[in-house]
Amino acid sequence: MSVDRPGGATVRLDAAVDDLEEQLVAFRRDVHAHPEVARQEVRTTAALAERLRRAGLRPRLLEGTGLVCDVGPDVPGRGRVALRADIDALPLEDRCGLPFASTVPGVAHACGHDVHATVVLGAGLALARLHDEGLLDVGARLIFQPAEEVMPGGALEVIAQGALDGVERIAAIHVEPKLDVGRVGTRIGPITSASDQVTVTLSSGGGHTSRPHLTGDVVYALGQVITQVPAVLGRRLDPRSGVNLTWGAVEAGNAHNAIPASGVVKGTLRCLDVRAWEKAGQVLHDAVEQVVAPYDVDVSVHHLRGVPPVDNDAGATAALEAAGTAVLGVGGVVLTEQSLGGEDFAWYLTKVPGAMARLGTATPGGRLYDLHQGDLVVDERAIAVGARLLGRFVLGPGTTADVPLR
Repeated sequence: MSVDRPGGATVRLDAAVDDLEEQLVAFRRDVHAHPEVARQEVRTTAALAERLRRAGLRPRLLEGTGLVCDVGPDVPGRGRVALRADIDALPLEDRCGLPFASTVPGVAHACGHDVHATVVLGAGLALARLHDEGLLDVGARLIFQPAEEVMPGGALEVIAQGALDGVERIAAIHVEPKLDVGRVGTRIGPITSASDQVTVTLSSGGGHTSRPHLTGDVVYALGQVITQVPAVLGRRLDPRSGVNLTWGAVEAGNAHNAIPASGVVKGTLRCLDVRAWEKAGQVLHDAVEQVVAPYDVDVSVHHLRGVPPVDNDAGATAALEAAGTAVLGVGGVVLTEQSLGGEDFAWYLTKVPGAMARLGTATPGGRLYDLHQGDLVVDERAIAVGARLLGRFVLGPGTTADVPLR
């Protein structure tokens, strides 16, 4: 347990973050200007490793891209506290209009992973200073993970390489561009959704639109899949599980008077409850086959399991809330909404207790932005807030100093 005392750990942590803040903002801008998509994060990994080595740390590079780095002592009878950041960007054009906008055509940090990486780096560097001063009595592990934006996520590869060995709990933040900087959003239980990809392909012999009775009408059958299958899921699975099947693309034919020989519809299946998620795949297959049975078409259902929900542990969430209150004062921690977005941090929580918090990045009174949009702009004061938050999460109980946003 970390107990505050004059000049103690939390006071020194805040001082270290203050001292590092300008460097952290510069680091984030450099990463933002040089984004790399999933499993190609070579430059980002190298930049993180170089900065950690300069602080006297010994990062371990993972196979491909990404790294882990231990900070502080190995404590007998205790596991390390892990902090996870994702580091990949999206295949989108950067439209932020800032001097440090992406220099890579068609690639942008439109989900805030540049901020995530910088926040965990900042927390790690601050904790390293505490260790050098003999003030760190718990071991931390920094996890910089590639490929969050692809299914089923790079987290599985990182876990397979031992990133959670000896870890007792874990935390992460995600930028929230609709929450003011200086606020943190938390929630016990599911905070994000399971997210799967669904592709339904129908085929038949094709034919003339004047004679639909002589062939399987692929287009009509696709229409039934589009409208009826989501309704079936809503009746076959517990409505409290937040199941949602939404179609994003449909392709079939190119002539007014020809019934095509094949067609396809693509979408996402999302669910807030793990138990419902485990059942949803079979219900989906059965529903599609039953819906198209009268139409004399062949059917193929491809269901790609993505990620489970991020299910925040009550104890870890309480620790994040305590850290957030210590950093931001009363009112700085708010209840966040559940999201049907997917996040592969969920895989870590199937192994160890942990929680994810939403980090406010909106400038109060300013324009609101959305994730996965090329014009995303974040208030960079959030970097220091996030670094203090995660640093205090590592230190644990006793972090009572009240440090409001400057």
